Amino acid sequence: MKQHSYQCAIEWTGNDGQGTKSYTSYRRDHVIRVAGKPDIPASSDPGFRGDKTRYNPEELLVASLSSCHMLWYLHLCAVNKITVLEYRDSAEGVMRENADGSGEFVSVTLKPQVLVAESDKETLASELHHKAHSLCFISRSVNFPVEVSPTTESEEGSA
Repeated sequence: MKQHSYQCAIEWTGNDGQGTKSYTSYRRDHVIRVAGKPDIPASSDPGFRGDKTRYNPEELLVASLSSCHMLWYLHLCAVNKITVLEYRDSAEGVMRENADGSGEFVSVTLKPQVLVAESDKETLASELHHKAHSLCFISRSVNFPVEVSPTTESEEGSA
């Protein structure tokens, strides 16, 4: 069995001089770094005093699920001789916040919209979303349901 390892560094950049002296004395801003790649400006969700112009962990989790699904899907289409011309997803995650301040995701829904070249392969192209979902490393790792609701069309028509 192969194993893969991933490293990143997180640096908190929100100390305005008083550190965490109080709940309101610091920003939640931080930077996510991976060697050789652009930094990702991050913060907490604005509902938790975060900066709305930065990515938050919840958005990045939803994006990871969407990205992983797309990459598997494109791979499966390529090996099945389906030409994907366009792929877009409008993913949405739902997180429940508990009375004690903890929380957890209760669902994520992926809504990929795919345009393929071959009208005779629309059905197979649509079915490959199920296989992509079953192979996605990220969706296999989370403890909440990830639903996939795809739309597949061809240049010559729609399914």
